[in-house]
Amino acid sequence: MRLEDLGGILATVSDAHTFGTDAIALAYFAHPKTNTVACDLGSGCGIIPLLFCRDGLCRSITAVEIQAEACAQIENAVRINGLECKLHVLHRDLRHLSASDLPLYSFDLCTMNPPYMAENTGRSSEKDAARIARHEVLCRMEDVVAAADKLLRFGGRLCICQRPERLTDAVTEMRSRGIEPKRLRFLAHAVGKRTRLFLLEGKKGGSSGLAVEPTLYLKDAQGRYTSEALRMYGAYQQSVQYEV
Repeated sequence: MRLEDLGGILATVSDAHTFGTDAIALAYFAHPKTNTVACDLGSGCGIIPLLFCRDGLCRSITAVEIQAEACAQIENAVRINGLECKLHVLHRDLRHLSASDLPLYSFDLCTMNPPYMAENTGRSSEKDAARIARHEVLCRMEDVVAAADKLLRFGGRLCICQRPERLTDAVTEMRSRGIEPKRLRFLAHAVGKRTRLFLLEGKKGGSSGLAVEPTLYLKDAQGRYTSEALRMYGAYQQSVQYEV
């Protein structure tokens, strides 16, 4: 394991459990308030909760993660950053959450950066940790939405990111659980490049009506990071600007 400075807060990362731009983009898109009670499902190394903590967001955050090694990394980051009163780690399978684990129907926000590939599609990752993170081996789209439905209060939000080819699946699953898709944003690496991801927010008990927001471009036509991308990275942007 090693420490990575996110710009005022330290994350514990490893080869098996690290993070990428998709998780940073999801944290930026979800942008909770300071009094939000949040739950990050499939938290990995805890990057999304740590970014919320860095920016002074949320009153309380629970990181739910099925892999023990990843939980240990989050717990290490909690100790190092002194977040014991704000960030709580739950080593559980999100498919089997119950009232003995968490207070049901009480969260303002659920986030998840889910496995992108349906089971038995694409190139299977050789290592178990990578396979679980990238393929729907232990968690399918319907499992994510069902868990969020169980945790969110009426009016609470579910925010996810996924690949464009899974958009129909995401919208269908949300609506089937009464979580109405309300905001959609696409992300591309650069101006003129194809869409790489979508960011989707659903509101539990929300009325119909989907707002499609402008595409989030990470770089401009000259290959420079856009001003919004740098705002997204926040205090972490220095390492982004000098990446090679």
